[in-house]
Amino acid sequence: MKKVIFASGAVLMLATGAAQAQEKTLTISVYALAQDEYKQIIYDPFEKICGCKLVVETGNSVERIAKMEANKANPVVDMAVVSMADALAASRAGLIDKVDTFKLSNFEKLYDIAKDPNKDGMSVGYTFYATSIAYRSDKMKIESWADLLKPEYASHIAWPNVTTNQGPPALYMLGQALGKDTPDLKAAIAAVGEKKDEIVTFYEKSSQLVQLMQQEEIWAAPIGRFTWAPFTKLGMPIAWATPKEGQTGGMNVMVVTKGSKNRDLALQFMDFWLSADIQTKIGEKVIDSPANKEVKLSEAAANNLTYGEETAKSLKLIPSAVALDNRAGWVKTWNEAVGQ
Repeated sequence: MKKVIFASGAVLMLATGAAQAQEKTLTISVYALAQDEYKQIIYDPFEKICGCKLVVETGNSVERIAKMEANKANPVVDMAVVSMADALAASRAGLIDKVDTFKLSNFEKLYDIAKDPNKDGMSVGYTFYATSIAYRSDKMKIESWADLLKPEYASHIAWPNVTTNQGPPALYMLGQALGKDTPDLKAAIAAVGEKKDEIVTFYEKSSQLVQLMQQEEIWAAPIGRFTWAPFTKLGMPIAWATPKEGQTGGMNVMVVTKGSKNRDLALQFMDFWLSADIQTKIGEKVIDSPANKEVKLSEAAANNLTYGEETAKSLKLIPSAVALDNRAGWVKTWNEAVGQ
């Protein structure tokens, strides 16, 4: 009888264990873009590997971080992807934990710029992009960010509004070109303000620029590399500038929620996403630029992304602390000088 009871108990334990395995769930918080492709390339394959269920929550950074804040005492998200600056804001708010990079087999394969973007051990970069200048090479010559404001060029350019993703980085590089790269960006904003009546437009969306370029209303504009592809299809001599001050840009990072009950599973998922195989597939779809330096992309994909070690080393990103601590001041100074 004891043997029968023991055997029954063993069967019950196995059944319970199987049920628990089936109920293992990882909740991730991501941007809403390209979710069909992510599902095919990342989410579905990972579910098969981990034997778990992946719950995907999407939205913009403000909404998603607000939800993390609201559930700080009892987290409902295990890991998230956000911008560098948002990762620092989440760290300051006590919403995320240090990333145990020893558990990431692909960590050493990342470009140095992606390994610890905020220098606090709280995030790992999975994609980044360059910001430079798209310009008509038959109309102008761009060797410096300051060239955009030359008298002969200013009336043929578009400049990103300070509230856009490209606004502060472009001003940051203009400040470097002017030799006045203070965190408040005042010198750069003042320089743009002096040309405000000449500049064609202060754009809000990069999609505006392709039409303006096609109609020859503008010859140049600072843009992110992820918007470069449409310009190459215009059949016009449009080049990507490599100014002497370098290129700037942005980076998206992965973070682990503080208090997550699925920390090891979150790290397993992060490592999977950072693998050369996954980053190659995402890169070939021209969705994200790879942070894994072992990725080899086709020429067609590489030309439309921020790709390669030389490019990665050339990027001068705005430090997250500078962005967080000065953002309100930038907008105030901009409104006073440019009047947007």
